Amino acid sequence: MANPPDVGQSQTQVPPVCYRHPGRQTYVSCVRCGRPACPDCLRPAAVGHQCVDCIREGNRGVRQATGRFGGSVTSGARVTWVLLGLNIVLYFVMLAHPSLEYDWWMLAGNKQVGGVADGQWYRLITSAFLPGTGSLGIIDIAFNMWALLLVGPALERTLGSVRYLAVYIASALGGGVAYYFIAPQFQPALGASGAIFGLFGAWFVLSRRLGIDSRPVVMLIAINLFLGFVIPQIAWQDHIGGLATGLVLTAAYVYAPRKNRTLIQVAATIAVLALLGAGVALRDYQLVHQVLA
Repeated sequence: MANPPDVGQSQTQVPPVCYRHPGRQTYVSCVRCGRPACPDCLRPAAVGHQCVDCIREGNRGVRQATGRFGGSVTSGARVTWVLLGLNIVLYFVMLAHPSLEYDWWMLAGNKQVGGVADGQWYRLITSAFLPGTGSLGIIDIAFNMWALLLVGPALERTLGSVRYLAVYIASALGGGVAYYFIAPQFQPALGASGAIFGLFGAWFVLSRRLGIDSRPVVMLIAINLFLGFVIPQIAWQDHIGGLATGLVLTAAYVYAPRKNRTLIQVAATIAVLALLGAGVALRDYQLVHQVLA
């Protein structure tokens, strides 16, 4: 008895396998290149499915969308939520380990007690991520995180995540540098107020640039600056430094001409950071000569 020809062929035919995973059988192929691929290697397309390599190849020539001021278009506020979570987590870590407050707070110091003047420059930025354990600690973090949620998401969507984060970090650093220059040498300080005031400054600049009513943010800045001068234990120096840094850096971002805009924005960021670094070096020099005098 003889088998029909097609039966014998079907018994010896080898099932197709995924071109990226030879151990996986599949009967689905990429509509673009025709290679068989498993579900993990296929993505939905306008018609059928395409393999990940064809999608990657197709995206190489696609220009990524950019925002009005050069940043990547984003619909969420991931950086804002990360900053919020980081501040809150570090607050509870500090409550569990109070010594962190002494290790991270902003302090000019000297060789005997430590501080920025003793080479502990990290305090200029670490102090911006702890609110302190004193009576104003919970109020400080509550206000700063509320303000971060108030202005952060809109700023992040407008500037783009990278530029927004740069404004936040530079403003935190600018607040620390201003405090280093103006505050008494052995008076410690903690809190994210410098970074928050930098975001207030960014909000003001963007309002002016986009033709939006800036009176609400001006009022918010004025009220909080006033409270910083009249309420003890508030580091108004940090507010001034953060506000000035946020104003200058955001202005450089949003008023940069379209031609070579990214290059100008990067150069402005480097220039601001270099200026803050020079300020720290100058203050170090002043404090060293005070000791030697």
